[in-house]
Amino acid sequence: MQFQNVIIMTGVVLILASFCLTLLSLMNIFPKWVAMPLLLGTIVFTAHTINHRHRFKGFNG
Repeated sequence: MQFQNVIIMTGVVLILASFCLTLLSLMNIFPKWVAMPLLLGTIVFTAHTINHRHRFKGFNG
């Protein structure tokens, strides 16, 4: 359980970092074609990790 919490926290940090890059791209400091897919990818990665935790793994037996 502890490992998944580390992955989720890493995903949140990556979302914040890519959001900052997106803000820089809106100010024409960083290229938009890099920042926008990066933000989308980190959101999808984090959402997938959170949803994978609650997956039904079957009955014991």
